[in-house]
Amino acid sequence: MADDAPSETPIEDFVRIDALPDHDGESVTLKGWLHNKRGSKSLYFLILRDGSGYVQCVVSEGDVNEASWAAADNASQETALAITGTVSADDRAPGGYEMQVDAVETIGDSDGYPITPKEHGIDFLMNRRHLWLRSESQWAVLRVRNRVQKAIHDFFQDRGFLQTDAPVLTGNAVEGTSTLFELDYFDDESAYLTQSGQLHGEAMAMAFGKIYTFGPTFRAEKSKTRRHLTEFWMIEPEMAFYDLDMNMTLAERFVSHIVQDVLEHCERELETLERDTTALQQVDTPFPRISYDEAVELLRSESTAQLIDQRIEALHEEQAELETERAENQKRRGQAKKHIKRQIDAREIEINKRINEIEEALRNLPDWKESAQTFEWGSDFGGSDETVLTWHFDRPIIVHRFPAKIKAFYMKRDPHDDRLALGMDVLAPEGYGEIVGGGERATDLDFLQEQIEAHGLPEEAFDWYLDLRKFGAVPHSGFGLGLERVVSWICGREHVREAIPFPRTIGRLHP
Repeated sequence: MADDAPSETPIEDFVRIDALPDHDGESVTLKGWLHNKRGSKSLYFLILRDGSGYVQCVVSEGDVNEASWAAADNASQETALAITGTVSADDRAPGGYEMQVDAVETIGDSDGYPITPKEHGIDFLMNRRHLWLRSESQWAVLRVRNRVQKAIHDFFQDRGFLQTDAPVLTGNAVEGTSTLFELDYFDDESAYLTQSGQLHGEAMAMAFGKIYTFGPTFRAEKSKTRRHLTEFWMIEPEMAFYDLDMNMTLAERFVSHIVQDVLEHCERELETLERDTTALQQVDTPFPRISYDEAVELLRSESTAQLIDQRIEALHEEQAELETERAENQKRRGQAKKHIKRQIDAREIEINKRINEIEEALRNLPDWKESAQTFEWGSDFGGSDETVLTWHFDRPIIVHRFPAKIKAFYMKRDPHDDRLALGMDVLAPEGYGEIVGGGERATDLDFLQEQIEAHGLPEEAFDWYLDLRKFGAVPHSGFGLGLERVVSWICGREHVREAIPFPRTIGRLHP
């Protein structure tokens, strides 16, 4: 039975694939969709999926009636089926179990399913996202997303946090309207889709001590990078009486908890994604902490230049090895048997994909090196700068105390250096960049009023926010974690669009 499943009378008249270990040797009925089929004149191996897992169902013509054999024979990819048979353990089978079939019934036909096992372009797949969700890789990614969400709630609930909900519609633009979606509200009043639940989270922290919000947020910036969506989910804790150091400790424990929980509970999903978990296994506290000043010095250092040069050299060597392998495979393909040709063709797809990645990296790395060597103090880190910084460490890192001019108006200044804000970012390894951003919040009323005026923001929109500094102000801190960035990192996906069921990006509002 699945973890934490309730012990009550079943509603369903069938068994889920993930529950098959509880039914070894029993006759059960499964209901699902045909993922793949292979076989001969008198024997079929049907790979059935039902959302909870995959199982191989062995259909022998001599063991089933004519109608069942016809159903198995006619079934094509994504045909919905009810299959009855005996469950048996088999280490060689997907999931460790298979079914010896007694009966097959067609529930829903599937003719000409467009997403076949062959290679498809990303636009083709995104235009059919409603169907692409059924693929094994997307099944794995979104199950990891589900586990990450559970781990998030467990982490905060076990530590006495209260989940609260910030509004999606707000009347204040926080940091200007250029990256906000503006809506017509009532009586010609403007409203905005929220960029963050933080400001309202601060109010709730003053009421409940430790809270977290978990909801959709929106950014109208016209960014087309692999790290950006226009609609995404944020987890934002706010804690009364927390300073920056306490905030950083909570953030590193939070990230480590999520990763270790997924490693424990999503082994099959990560294997399906062919995710090398070596780097994930290193995610443990404490994380290295470096100040912004130290990060700038590290970027400009000779050790960084050498590190980039070494990567360029290693990529050239890997490219040469792959090109040699591809040429050798093509030489032996002509005389190879059909199944060997299929293996060679599949391997060539992998080789070509990796060579394309290498060529892109070789085009970018010289620019990354120049960016690092010429980085100017006071600038914000770009994606390449974040990536290069993490190459020096074996786990996520925390960069703290940024120049105030590149941080939000509500960030508290460093009492030892007024140029700096008490902010912090957690940077993930393997090129995934910032996954957490936050810091200690300013509590001085006069300072906040000055900042609101300096940023050209309407003070009347923040009257309620300023009240928090008038009535029992205390030191407090918080941060935001982008769910899709974390999921894409853990799953090893190139783009965050695979980490959400229906991504919203520039030019994509369908399906």
